[in-house]
Amino acid sequence: MPTQLVEYQQGLELHGKLQMLRQGQLLPYLAWGQLAWQICGATKIIGVDVNQEKFELGKKFGITDFVNVGECGDKPVNQVINEMTGGGADFCFECVGLASLMEQAYASCRKGWGKTIILGVEKPGSQITFQCSDVVLGGRTLMGSLFGGLKAKSDIPILLKRYMDKLDKFVTHEVSFEDINKAFDLLLEGKSIRCVIWMDK
Repeated sequence: MPTQLVEYQQGLELHGKLQMLRQGQLLPYLAWGQLAWQICGATKIIGVDVNQEKFELGKKFGITDFVNVGECGDKPVNQVINEMTGGGADFCFECVGLASLMEQAYASCRKGWGKTIILGVEKPGSQITFQCSDVVLGGRTLMGSLFGGLKAKSDIPILLKRYMDKLDKFVTHEVSFEDINKAFDLLLEGKSIRCVIWMDK
């Protein structure tokens, strides 16, 4: 299977969770993982990261707005997103794996129907905390994503069909295993979207 196709699975995995997404809905996500949002036709896609360079990379894949956490001042990220969207997003995604970001993503969702999907994996034993009133009266949904409901028989053909859709740009770097530290440096510098590490080169 081509390397780009393997990387594209991340976007398709979310597709099962996003089939309820309607055209024109607002969709911020915390950190990286943008392909799925574009697949599903969201019109306002807000990236959240500490590295401004990620915005320029994300524009190639449909990112329309960006929140630089370091420039929010005293405002929490969820307040900034609520102001940008006029009350909260229809869908929020946490892609890093930090409990604090999961809580912020949940708080960024619109009351009444907002959905938060957790993609990042926290360390075992970590907990997230919500106010009971937010859960009972907020009308929001919180869910995890185990492969996004990916079904090999029906979804792999979709992967193949979409194979040429900018995937060559999605994988920005390829390095040998001996240069694995370079891959981490590129990630930390915000210069890489996906870096493939080859074991046999």
